[in-house]
Amino acid sequence: MSSTELPETVAAAAAPRAAPVRVAEGEELRQVALPGLSLSVRARPAARTGLPPALYVHGLGGSSQNWSALMPLLADVVDGEAVDLPGFGDSPPPDDGDYSVTGHARAVIRLLDAGERGPVHLFANSLGGAVATRVAAVRPDLVRTLTLVSPALPEIRVQRSAVPTGLMALPGMTALFARLSKDWTAEERTRGVLALCYGDPGSVGEEELAAAVAETERRLQLPYFWDAMTRSARGIVNAYTLGGQHGLWRQAERVLAPTLLVYGGRDQLVSLRMARRASAAFRDSRLLTLPDAGHVAMMEYPREVAGAARDFIADNDGS
Repeated sequence: MSSTELPETVAAAAAPRAAPVRVAEGEELRQVALPGLSLSVRARPAARTGLPPALYVHGLGGSSQNWSALMPLLADVVDGEAVDLPGFGDSPPPDDGDYSVTGHARAVIRLLDAGERGPVHLFANSLGGAVATRVAAVRPDLVRTLTLVSPALPEIRVQRSAVPTGLMALPGMTALFARLSKDWTAEERTRGVLALCYGDPGSVGEEELAAAVAETERRLQLPYFWDAMTRSARGIVNAYTLGGQHGLWRQAERVLAPTLLVYGGRDQLVSLRMARRASAAFRDSRLLTLPDAGHVAMMEYPREVAGAARDFIADNDGS
């Protein structure tokens, strides 16, 4: 058994067929079949025809649903779609099992090439921020502007609260955690994630919490859930150790697209101190800091993020 496989007893418990993924009113969900890859794409019809395309990319453990609060606020500015990365949301695992940052970036590139939607206004959060940085660096023709919310770019001094996420990359740790947490309820797991990702977890309403709990229950039924989490976490750690032209900071310096950086003052996973380094690395950047936001500002403060993105896109129209 490889280090990323779960013990037979744990995997068997995850075998039941998962419930359908949630689709909010006004959203559409479709599958895009590519060779060796199938991606789920969430879309909301644009307010009018002719709007420039946008693509939203979620973070580790997230899904396209993470953008459901922001997308309608920009529907009159961009024709937006949100992708479920391989193994997350409603996207099945990739045939090659590649959950590296490069593998996820390749999936995004293939989606954009297949749909002929580029160049797009590319939005990304956390792991998605690392993925989008790589996409923008290697395929500048596909990216019109780049908006990064708490991007997972390498930090020398990692926050203590982010250490457990990094530990998932170690052989055997995810299987151990799965066994230790097997008696946790979906609500307990959800509240733990909210406490880690939100600046103020108490701001989450009952309806939103219930939807998040239902999504947690659905994901735990997926036989590949822990494998996708483990391998993607390992992908982030491996990307952090790369040097030279393949290093994420070096690739950030190569990004030609105008870049909007969004950081939260209460982010427990990506330190606010990284905002200064990111502002210096991306050659054409502007910075939005939200003092009370956590790791998912587009979910906590969608109107503030939308306002900044709206101005940013308008200032770079046709760039």
